[in-house]
This record gives sequence, C-alpha cells and structure tokens, in this order.
Amino acid sequence: MPKDIQPDLLKTDSYDYDLPPGQIAQMPADPRDSSRLLVLDRSTGCLQHRIFRELPELLRSNDLLVLNDARVIPARLLGRKMGGSARCEIFLLRPAHPDWTEWEALVKPGRKLPPGTAVLLDTETVVRVEERLPEGLRRIRFPGDLDVHELIEKAGLVPLPPYIQNEAIDPERYQTVYASREGAVAAPTAGLHFTESLLQNIRSLGVEIRNLTLHVGIGTFRPVKEADIRNHPMHEEFFEIPEETACSVNDALRNGRRIVAVGTTVVRALEASSQTGACLPGLNRTKLFIYPGYRFKAIGALITNFHLPRSSLLMLVSAFAGHEPIMKAYRTAVREKYRFFSFGDAMFIE
Repeated sequence: MPKDIQPDLLKTDSYDYDLPPGQIAQMPADPRDSSRLLVLDRSTGCLQHRIFRELPELLRSNDLLVLNDARVIPARLLGRKMGGSARCEIFLLRPAHPDWTEWEALVKPGRKLPPGTAVLLDTETVVRVEERLPEGLRRIRFPGDLDVHELIEKAGLVPLPPYIQNEAIDPERYQTVYASREGAVAAPTAGLHFTESLLQNIRSLGVEIRNLTLHVGIGTFRPVKEADIRNHPMHEEFFEIPEETACSVNDALRNGRRIVAVGTTVVRALEASSQTGACLPGLNRTKLFIYPGYRFKAIGALITNFHLPRSSLLMLVSAFAGHEPIMKAYRTAVREKYRFFSFGDAMFIE
C-alpha cells in the first residue's frame, strides 16, 4: 500500500455512518430488477437515481461483465447435545474434506460444546464437535458413511444474515438466478438483482459475460474491530477462476475493455489473481484486504449493494471510488430512503 494515504482513512471510525433500522431490507425486491440503482461517477462524484433494470443503458458494448456463480447451501443445522435437552446450532462454513464429512463451523452455544461433544441433529444423525480452530471455529465430523450433501439439503436451513428477521422468505430468493457452484454460506448479493431477461438484454448489447466462483468466508459476518484498519486480521477465502474467464479478463486488459465486477467477491477474486498484471486461472485462496490506497489491477466498474458500517466491504468500495464520494453517496442513499444490505438496493460505480 502507498505510504502517502491520508491518516484518517486508516481509522475504522472513518467508515461509520448512521442508518435508520427501518431501511434494512427485510424482503427482496419483486421482481428482482425493480430495485433502485444509485449510480456514482468516479471521475466527477455525480450521482444518478435509476432502476436496476436500466443497467443496460450504463454498459458499453465491449464490456466484460463478471459474475460470481456461487450457490448457497442450507448450512444451519439444529440439534441438541447428546444426553441433554438444550438446543444447539451448527453453522457450517467451509468443507475440510472433499466428501464433506469434515467441516469448519461455528457452534452455539460454544462454551457448552467443547471438543469431543456429540450432537444429535434433528434428523437423528450424530455428529461430533472436534478441535478448536482459529477465528472461533470448530471442526465438525460427520459419520463416514453418510451422504452429507443429502443431509444438508434435507435438514439444513438457509443461513440468512442476522439483520434479516423474516425467516419465511423463499430460499431461492437468497440465490442468484445463475447460481450453480454449490458450497457458499452467504449469497453474492450484488447479483440478486439480475433476472434471466435482464442478462439476455445485456448479452444482446454485445457485452461478454463470464463467471467465477468465490465462496464467502467468515469475515463477511464480522465487523472491523481494530481502531487502525491495518491491524484487521483479514479472513481467507477460496476462489476459482475458469480458464475461459481468465482469457476474457486478459483480453479485456490488453485491449482496454472495461471489466465490470458484479459484487465485491468478484473484485477480490480478480484482483487477487491479477497481481502480476495478468489474470491467472485455477483454484486459489486470498487474504487480500482492499482499502483506500490500493491500486486496482483489473476492475473498471463495480455493481454492489450497500454495505454495513465499519466493514471491510465498505473500505473496499471506498478504495475503488474514493472515501468521500462513497460516504456522500451513502448519506444520499439514507436521505433518499434506499434499502440497505443483502436484500436492499444497489450501486453502480463507473
């Protein structure tokens, strides 16, 4: 990171803002592309108020639009401690074995589920809580002869963010229409606004559309707590960039075509894979923390939702658009009654 970054931009307090609780969206827009779209021009700081279905008017015919095709699994499993009656929850976060028999997970209540504890799930399946892992996680072991995919699909609950209180939502509304790569525990929410017809309209303009996969890590659920953002321990996320996506990204970089990232997950994956100047395909992992002062290697425009105060994602969009333009845009969005967070409205930063 450059050393000449303004000191105030290294303070977590600089990424705070006031949001009335009533503007935290509890339901997705219906139809999906009827959500509002706040357009921010990075070069001028000007704002426009649009509707998401008008996105094709903001794209160029030679743009490359990159989507995250991660699909959310019903990762919350309920049960009780063997020999007791108290309820407990296992929130699966990341498989630790290819056949899904071992997982990294959060458990509640953690203090009453020490290593070696057996948990009887509501499906009558017994799983074991094993050793403690970094970041407050535990290793969970399923029986070796169990079809864990089938169990999760049958008994699991969709892990909606804690600020969404409405659990009666159709689980498919917490999936993008192009979700295909199973394993995520949180949706890449910038993509929730797209419909099949909107994607077709975008393709008809000549815009190239490619996918990658990034399954969101534990950091999505945790705010930045350090006073100096440089001391924040960034979470690790795994991602995979197909060969054809990497080829398209590199062609766009060579020929001056704009790369439009749909969501901060796409930004992290493409920026992490392009540190040498060319996008590298394949399966990889990243702890890349993007905050003001970062110099982008690949991204030319960004579609994103409105992020939580004091979050690493708000710092990322501030790095892309500038801190003051972003905070001004957020203040405007609050004043204009935009809907915030996962089921909320969107921004297009061009």
